[in-house]
Amino acid sequence: MEIRDNRIIAAGELGKAVGIIAAGGVVAFPTETFYGLAADAANEGAIDQIFALKGRSFSNPIALIIAELAHLEALTEGISDTAHKLMAAFWPGPLTLVFRAAPAVSLRLTAGSGKIGVRISSHPLAQALAAGLGRPITATSANRSGHPECTTADEVSKQLNSDLLTILDGGPTPGGNGSTFLDLSTEPPAMLRQGTISRGALITICGKIS
Repeated sequence: MEIRDNRIIAAGELGKAVGIIAAGGVVAFPTETFYGLAADAANEGAIDQIFALKGRSFSNPIALIIAELAHLEALTEGISDTAHKLMAAFWPGPLTLVFRAAPAVSLRLTAGSGKIGVRISSHPLAQALAAGLGRPITATSANRSGHPECTTADEVSKQLNSDLLTILDGGPTPGGNGSTFLDLSTEPPAMLRQGTISRGALITICGKIS
C-alpha cells in the first residue's frame, strides 16, 4: 500500500492552507488549468521561496491571482476601459491581464519589467485562498522550471519534493494550454501567450492585438 505524502492536505483544510500562506509559507493549489504555487504577494521572503522551489530565474516575472476587482487597483497604475471589458467578459477565468505595475509591487514579481500579470481564477479553491488571505497570491505553476506542469497533487509532490511546500489537494485539474497572457500596457494590446482563451475571442473585445 502506498503511503501518501504527509504534506498533502485535503480541500476541507482550506483554513490551514490560508494560515500557512499568511505566515509566509508556500502552498500548491489547484486552478482552472494546472496546479499553482501560492504565496503572499506582499511577502518578499515567501516569493523568494517560490523561486527556490521552482529553480526559477529571477529574470522571470510571477503573475498573481486576486479575489476581487477591488484588489486590482493597488497593483496597477491604471485600469483602461478595454481592461474593464475584458474582465467583464473573461473573469473569473484563465485570462491573465498584464498592467503597468504600481510602485509598491515587488520587483521580484515584475522581474524589473514594471509590469504585473493578474487574474481572478474560476477555480473555487483558488478563489477561496485569495479571499481568505485578503490579499493577492502568486499564481506561477507548481513545477520545476522547464518541467511539465502538474494536474494532480501527487504530481506536484513528486516534482517539488520539499518540506517547505504544503499541497492543497483539490483533485485533478483540466490541464490544457494554461492561461492566456495579454499585455495591456501597450497599444494595441500584445498577446504574450495564447492559452485557453483564443486570440479571436480577445479580438472581439479589443478590436486589434499585436
